[in-house]
Amino acid sequence: MSAAGVLDPALLLGAYSVGVFPMADSREARSIYWVEPRRRAILPLDGFHLSRSLRRTIAADRFRVTVDRAFDRIIALCAEAVEGRPDTWINAMIEDAFLRLHALGHAHSVECWDGDRLVGGLYGLALGRAFFGESMVSRATDASKVAIAALVARLTAGGYTLLDCQFMTTHLASLGACEIDRADYMALLGAALSSTGSSAGVSSPGSAAGAAAGDFFALDARAGADGAVSGNVVVQLLGQTS
Repeated sequence: MSAAGVLDPALLLGAYSVGVFPMADSREARSIYWVEPRRRAILPLDGFHLSRSLRRTIAADRFRVTVDRAFDRIIALCAEAVEGRPDTWINAMIEDAFLRLHALGHAHSVECWDGDRLVGGLYGLALGRAFFGESMVSRATDASKVAIAALVARLTAGGYTLLDCQFMTTHLASLGACEIDRADYMALLGAALSSTGSSAGVSSPGSAAGAAAGDFFALDARAGADGAVSGNVVVQLLGQTS
C-alpha cells in the first residue's frame, strides 16, 4: 500500500514500464496499492472484432468522437458511482495523478458525444508504442464500444503495437480481447518500449526520448473541421486490421 499523498508522474510511468499499475479499494480510499496481474488482458490491434451492428453504428456517426477534449470529465465519469457499481477503484490520488499526466501529454481520453452531451468514453496512458487502457464509461448504448473502436483505429494509425486492458471482461472479450501470461505480456511490453530510449522518464511527447514512440494524434490529419474523425474513416481502418 502507498500512504495518502501525491503520486509522482515519474513513479507512475516507471511502474507502467515494468507492468505494474495502481488501484484503490474505493473512491474514498486515502491510499493506493500496486497491481501486477499473473494473467493480463490485451486487445490485439489486428484482432478487433467489428460486428455488423457496431460497424453500422460507427459508420452512421451516431456519436461525435473526439480526443482530449474533456479528459477531466471522462475520468470523473469513470470514477462516478452508478446503479450496480456503487464504488470504483479510482480515488483522488489516482485521479489527480492522471490529470497531471494528461497535462504532460502522456494520458489521453476518447470522448463520445450526443450533441453537446458527453455520453461515454475512455482514458488511458500512452508510453512508447503501448497504450494502457485505464477505464471506460458509457451513458448511452454502445458509447463505450464506439470509444474503444475509435481508440484501436487511432493506435493503428499511430504505429502502436500494444493495447493493455489490464483485466478481462465479457465486454472486452466480445471485442476481441484475450488473456496472456505475465511473461508473454512483458515480452510485448518490452518490444513496445524498446525503441523509445528512456521508457520511464517524464519527457514531452516530442522529445528525443519519445521520438520513436507511437503518434497518438496521427489520425487527426483525417479529422473534420469540428476535430472529430468520421465513422467511415474508423471503419476503414478497422477493416484493414480485423
